[in-house]
Amino acid sequence: MKLDYINNINEFGDKIVRLYNFDLAEAKSFSSSISKHIIENKSAFNLESASYIHSQNCQLILCLSDENEGIISLKNGEFVCKLTLTSYHKMLLLIEPFCLREMKGYQFLYEDIDNPIDFLFSPSGR
Repeated sequence: MKLDYINNINEFGDKIVRLYNFDLAEAKSFSSSISKHIIENKSAFNLESASYIHSQNCQLILCLSDENEGIISLKNGEFVCKLTLTSYHKMLLLIEPFCLREMKGYQFLYEDIDNPIDFLFSPSGR
């Protein structure tokens, strides 16, 4: 599983942090890590700490927040994703199909947040 940041992916200046190039086992590991760190332990999850995630050009920490802020750029390729517990539960539901069988599609991991950086989950990266 790879993690990267793409600035200005289209003519509108949209940006994404994406998790891509993964298989069924890695999707399950990611889901399990969210469940363990965020849902059960109520602690932050630094994706760099996961042996199955290989960062290409950024760092991302998932953490709990009282409000859904989405992914925020801190500095020089460092990002934090601030979501509520309810939104992380929804994220697990969005990831679930990728944990049941190999898939070719993609999924944005949060919705309805006014934020210029999207979070893409895609086995192929597209």
